[in-house]
Amino acid sequence: MNGYRDLRVALLGCGSVGAQVARLILDHGDELAARIGAHLQLTGIAVRDIDAPRDVELPRELFTTDAEQLVLGADVVVELMGGIEPARSLILRAIEGGADVVTANKALIAAHGPELSEAAEQVGAQLSYEAAVAGAIPIIRPLRESLAGDHVNRVLGIVNGSTNYILDRMDRFGDSAEDAMRVAAELGYLEADPTLDVEGYDAAQKATILARIAFHTEVPVDSVYREGITQVTLAQVEAAKHAGYVIKLLAIAERLTAADGTEGVSARVYPALISRDHPLAAVHGGKNAVFVEAEAAGELMFYGAGAGGIETASAVLGDLVSAARRHVVGGPGIPGSAHADLPILPIGEVTTSYQIMLEVRDEAGVLATIAGILAQHGVSASSVEQSVPEDSQGTAALIIGTHRAREADLAATVDELRDSGAVTAVTSVLRLEGNA
Repeated sequence: MNGYRDLRVALLGCGSVGAQVARLILDHGDELAARIGAHLQLTGIAVRDIDAPRDVELPRELFTTDAEQLVLGADVVVELMGGIEPARSLILRAIEGGADVVTANKALIAAHGPELSEAAEQVGAQLSYEAAVAGAIPIIRPLRESLAGDHVNRVLGIVNGSTNYILDRMDRFGDSAEDAMRVAAELGYLEADPTLDVEGYDAAQKATILARIAFHTEVPVDSVYREGITQVTLAQVEAAKHAGYVIKLLAIAERLTAADGTEGVSARVYPALISRDHPLAAVHGGKNAVFVEAEAAGELMFYGAGAGGIETASAVLGDLVSAARRHVVGGPGIPGSAHADLPILPIGEVTTSYQIMLEVRDEAGVLATIAGILAQHGVSASSVEQSVPEDSQGTAALIIGTHRAREADLAATVDELRDSGAVTAVTSVLRLEGNA
């Protein structure tokens, strides 16, 4: 075809993303060849069941159940199977055979990214995984290449569209958490077992990947502090709205200095308050966005579809074209940056602010007692709002906003407030992020 040589592409998996990747390769072959300087020859698609129904009609002769045989001799292997095994073993086999690998497998990259990257670097192959975080949004390549010469201080983002959809419905339409989850499930945003989304596991895997790239440091997924959204109530959402905030599940990777002067990295996931003036507050529905704070580049935001077959396929094709061009031009793949090996700091070293909602006794001296507890732990209040419900029965509602302080001091403050005789209940504790 126009003098172009063939590059053999093996596709592992044909779900919603894989089917769209195959379709795009077949339908846009001439256009892709002109961009690459070589023709992408889709040599086969490995699946568990050749006869399974699929959204995209593809030539039956492309399908095979022999994934191990398919990767042999491939120039580029596109892994869209998901899960750890057999994906990990197949990728290692492909790399050992000199193939570049493109994957959207966030769980695999979070757990085994350094191992796979090292294997690729040893043979001069390239491992690409743009689609593993935030779907169609280009964030891996900007962090790894465009900002490689900068000093990234912080990455925070909405990287799970399911939880963003739930929280957004609660904020904009007044849905209860249960109703919002039901609608999300009906629309296909949630899996049959929604734990991966609502408990923050999915976002934690993506936080691991972002932290590793941004700070050139290995960040194991089990070192990511994680809270999900299952404890977020409509009352919290409405109180946040009244105070000028919106609640978002955030994945945060940050360069920190500990109390003893140690420079390290924090990676964490939790529901947090964001000012409605912050760009992340305007991310609605199932969309994703990643906000980067760098020393020279300043503040950058990447926004778009965080999921979807055709959208995620766009990111996969971008990696595929890049890998194919490397085969045409020659030279080794782009290696991962040298490890800075910064220590992973515990959540207690994070500096943040809190919004604390209390039910307190409606009597003299309560505010003084609470102020004393805050002062004892070196925490100062930025705002205090008190109200007495009609059916209070001797109690009042108190909302305290704090100035920034160490997480360990804030947590100790909340623990002592909970045990105080002046406080009948700690009804909500949320962190403030962004420009708080």
